[in-house]
Amino acid sequence: MPTVPFVPDTFFIPFSSNLACPHAFRVSRSAPILGPMPSALHAIDYLSAKTQAATPAVCVVFGDEPFLKRLVLTRLRGEVLEGDDGELSFTALDGDDATARDVFDCLATVALFGGGRRLVLVEGADDFVTRNRAALEDYVARPRPSGVLVLEVSSWPSNTKLYKAVVASGLPIECKAPTAGALVKWLVERAHTTHQAKLDRGAAELLVEIIGPELGLLDQELAKLAVSVSAEQSITPELIQQLVGGWRVKTTWDMLDAAAAGNAAQAIVELDRLILAGENPIGLLAQIGSSLRRFATAARLVEQAEAAGRRTSLKQVLETAGVKSFVVSKAESQMRQLGRRRAGQLHHWLLEADLALKGAGSSGQRPRIVLEQLVARMSKQAAGAKTS
Repeated sequence: MPTVPFVPDTFFIPFSSNLACPHAFRVSRSAPILGPMPSALHAIDYLSAKTQAATPAVCVVFGDEPFLKRLVLTRLRGEVLEGDDGELSFTALDGDDATARDVFDCLATVALFGGGRRLVLVEGADDFVTRNRAALEDYVARPRPSGVLVLEVSSWPSNTKLYKAVVASGLPIECKAPTAGALVKWLVERAHTTHQAKLDRGAAELLVEIIGPELGLLDQELAKLAVSVSAEQSITPELIQQLVGGWRVKTTWDMLDAAAAGNAAQAIVELDRLILAGENPIGLLAQIGSSLRRFATAARLVEQAEAAGRRTSLKQVLETAGVKSFVVSKAESQMRQLGRRRAGQLHHWLLEADLALKGAGSSGQRPRIVLEQLVARMSKQAAGAKTS
């Protein structure tokens, strides 16, 4: 039976349907947590669940992804508040001003109208938690069954007694950007469930590549794409390039085409267009680098195949390196123009550019110069130059 460190003397809380605790637990002043440390539930997993168990008496929504937080808080309200008058049982308090007494009084108050449990949300509760940690530990151990307390915080350290107590008897939900694979899966599911649109994995990957891991922006673009297709049609990579990428995606490809073909002057013109339009140089390098790293990987795979005496095609190694099928023809052309020698040096060049951009001297015109140097190195004019 797990234990939770706590200030009062040891006592035992039995399981009861009237308490919002998923299992019985023992509260002890000094006993350590036994067994492996449980972890918080990620927001994607919480939102993807078809059904939910009864919401515990204490929930913590933490992390730095505001769109996920908004979705989680909306679902919690839907789970707790019942009927047409349910919103009358909802109270939101500012964590900078609220006191523990304010919060606990709200949780103890029964709404005159509206059924079900009370829901009290403390927004921006980081300082509130710091000021009232002992009182919150006490409340988590003996919550009011008539109310649900939700703390919205940025940070929720896992080495605190309060974290461990909430994991044991409440619901901590982590709202941070998911991994690339989880993000793509979420986009496919959200297109279907929220926007009633078909989005395959390849198209979702392209959308993430263009927008980045910004869930709010991704959802906005997904909504725009969904109304551009009929119920029978799918959102295709071509449609994404047309409606989402716009001229910026085209300009980035044109810049890579020009550099690979040896036209450094034209490549730098395209680069200037992107920077003057407000593109961040570090973001540009990330976008360019995702393509160039695949070329470097493809060059290494060709060398490995030749060393092993195996025959392989450029298309095959590019797909193995992660190039999507809908751009593999263009990538083949760029790879042939780059040549194996320059492609094999791309990892080194990208690392140098990344360090230069993130270094102390990356202010003023320095970011533009770093990217121009990378473009020049890629061009055929630079192919014979000495590189470190």
